Amino acid sequence: MGHMNPTIFRILAWTSLAMIAFATLSPIELRPESGMPPNIERFFAFAAIGLVFAAAYPRHFWLTLIIVLGAAFLLEILQIASPSRHGRLFDAVVKMSGGTLGLILGWLLQRFSLQR
Repeated sequence: MGHMNPTIFRILAWTSLAMIAFATLSPIELRPESGMPPNIERFFAFAAIGLVFAAAYPRHFWLTLIIVLGAAFLLEILQIASPSRHGRLFDAVVKMSGGTLGLILGWLLQRFSLQR
């Protein structure tokens, strides 16, 4: 990840976050489904977001942590305003856990690729 253009990752990171926001806040019938349990989907979606944000902003771990965890929490709160959705603290924790794992993996991959 260290030698790749961060601009590509930045576009991917923000586009992915926008797609997750749409899927999270749109009416429930528009929500894409993978066939996996919703908590697994939530966890891995935010793990992927964390990984991409880590690649997009390799020198800004704390900023990306705030963005990813803040997005997870904010999206759960915003679901309360949607009549077909429900925001739950447990869902926010699942998303934040996935995001944290993705950020840490991205940070570790970045660190090891720079050492080589």
